Amino acid sequence: MLRTIGLMSGTSLDGVDAAWVETDGERIARLGPALTLPYAPDLRADLRRLLDLAPGLGPDDPFLADCVRRLTDRHAEAVAQLRAGEAAAPDLIGFHGQTILHQPRRPGVNAPWRTWQVGDAAGLARATGVAVAYDFRSDDVAAGGQGAPLVPVVHAAMAAALPKPLAVLNLGGVGNVTWIGADGALLAFDTGPANGPLDDWARRRAGRDYDAEGMLALAGTADASVLGRLLAHPYLEQAPPKSLDRLDFDRALQEAGLERLSPTDGAATLVAFTAVCVAAAARHFPAPPLQWLVGGGGRRNPAMMRALADVLEQPVRPVEIAGWQGDALEAQAFGVLAARVANGLPLTFPGTTGAPRPLTGGRIVRG
Repeated sequence: MLRTIGLMSGTSLDGVDAAWVETDGERIARLGPALTLPYAPDLRADLRRLLDLAPGLGPDDPFLADCVRRLTDRHAEAVAQLRAGEAAAPDLIGFHGQTILHQPRRPGVNAPWRTWQVGDAAGLARATGVAVAYDFRSDDVAAGGQGAPLVPVVHAAMAAALPKPLAVLNLGGVGNVTWIGADGALLAFDTGPANGPLDDWARRRAGRDYDAEGMLALAGTADASVLGRLLAHPYLEQAPPKSLDRLDFDRALQEAGLERLSPTDGAATLVAFTAVCVAAAARHFPAPPLQWLVGGGGRRNPAMMRALADVLEQPVRPVEIAGWQGDALEAQAFGVLAARVANGLPLTFPGTTGAPRPLTGGRIVRG
């Protein structure tokens, strides 16, 4: 078993999650402490700006370099704080970095593919003195896969004893779902926008970092005409495998007339759209799940959970009902994935990213 620290900075751009895991990549012997270090407002704002600038950025851009340095420093702080509670030293860190651009292959679209996660893995290894596994996605995308989602194999390991079929839904900046069949079969893909557009809306129209407790959305009413235009988006009918960039729906949201809505009605419309995207995703499942387990920040939004319960015909519960740590789940997953990199185990599969076969991936830089 390896002692790993998994690190995750998701598409919500709110901070770095860190979690201690003891695992060989297939079995999880122990889930240790976990923590979240929020980003300072200026770093969060600069990371959000990177998303808009990324298509035109070069690797030597000074703004990018400054963001990477500050991002990596914050990850090193998370590692140091987590290690303080453990007597033994970690063997390996799983460092996802921050996705600033994700452009996988699209059906019928002849365009360059690229997935770009920023963060200085070598710098993190030097700062911590621990080997770092990183670059989890690029081998999959180079082989024709979507490069996302990466964590379904970990969901399957954690859900081994749970009744199936089962759906595990992560609502971060983008939504993604893992369907696990009774025979262990996996199907996973991005469902559509989730907290990303809602966070941007709350910041732009209400001066809030996010819609805390769903207060904006619960005070508004979803606009049927805007929602109807959004539901015509071709992504919802596209069969998996499929994945999204955080900004992929921004143009559609603008063209649908979202900006003419009040802050509360706009938030309610975005929440409703997230939920109907999940319902549309369920049409691709081989069999209905017995329940939905919801992770990510969206599970803390009562408006989001209520909307999901309204559109899905199965029970919708936070992942804590299964004994999982919702705030640590993705960081724990990258601790497990780091061990899979070290042990040469596949990270992606035909049913999760559309990879042509189970594929290994990732790189390791020594501390």
